[in-house]
Amino acid sequence: MRLLFSTLLLVFFQITAFASIQTDSLEKAPSDKFLRDTKFIVLPVLFRLPETRWGGGVVGTTTFSFAKDSAYAKPSQISFGLTYTQNKQILAFAPFSIFFDNNRYYFNGENGWFKFNYFYYGIGEDRVAEERFDVTFPRIRLLASRLVAPNTYAGVRYQYESYNVTGTQEGGELASGRIAGSDFSRTSSLGPSILRDTRDQVFYPRQGMFGEFYVLPTAKVFGADRNFVRFYLDVANYFSLSERLVLATNYVGSAVLGDDVPFSQLSGMGGAKKMRGVYENFFRDKHSLLTQAELRWEVWRIIGLTGFGSMGFLGNERDLLRLDKPKFTYGVGLRINAQKKNHLNIRLDYGFSPYGPGNFYATIGEAF
Repeated sequence: MRLLFSTLLLVFFQITAFASIQTDSLEKAPSDKFLRDTKFIVLPVLFRLPETRWGGGVVGTTTFSFAKDSAYAKPSQISFGLTYTQNKQILAFAPFSIFFDNNRYYFNGENGWFKFNYFYYGIGEDRVAEERFDVTFPRIRLLASRLVAPNTYAGVRYQYESYNVTGTQEGGELASGRIAGSDFSRTSSLGPSILRDTRDQVFYPRQGMFGEFYVLPTAKVFGADRNFVRFYLDVANYFSLSERLVLATNYVGSAVLGDDVPFSQLSGMGGAKKMRGVYENFFRDKHSLLTQAELRWEVWRIIGLTGFGSMGFLGNERDLLRLDKPKFTYGVGLRINAQKKNHLNIRLDYGFSPYGPGNFYATIGEAF
């Protein structure tokens, strides 16, 4: 399998980094009056892929609480990553999740700048042979919300992406120009969001739920180059089956309405969080419905194991969802507890599917 060599290198470097780089200097600093319980994890990464050749970089995360908040306030997290490859490709990203003022305010972001290449496999049931395309884009995804009822937040989401396709595969569907956004698209979206959070923990919930529903109109008045609207629902539930066994389930629905939706903004399935086992956005269409489940077992001290599976459906304006054409993946994972207090895990997953070779994922935090 093409990711096997990458898998071995990443596992080695991440386990080595976990054993030697974890720090908690701010937690011990008595002069710090703004933050408390601050911990860091820094992990070097090294990989080799056919589309990148050799690549490497660093990823890290810090968790903390605000000093003025109570001991029951949920912890916050800021992560970062930077990688560079022999093909001069760059991925720089800095997601965050912040609870402030005793959980009264919740802020979330997925921001980055990417110069990379991806693969395109078609839209809907019209599959095409793997097409490589090169793209450069900044990405901004922000949420600002406030507690309006017990465990319930209301807020505003903003998203921006300037997707510049700099190269396509000769003779491919993207090179033909028939696919919306196959050369360039700029999306800028602003809309309402409502969240429900009853989790007992943020990073490794054993019971409760976390869900969000938002509506995001993309419009020229916001700076976009076209108009469409997305409806999105993402709900995760957690069930404690025993002291060391947790069942987590996740349901994700996405519907995009509009006549000129760029392919990069279609509802997608596949990747490190949504349908592990196939390439990121291996499946795309106007609408998608995904259900996935994971059994999490705390085996011994800092070591855990998981088994997971997912099933998804695609649809469009003609047929809302094609329930007679399900897609599915499955896999197993290893967990290494990097922070005992908050139970923040290093996640190493391998997913399988009937659609091609397996996919390996190495990151920090659970998939959902």
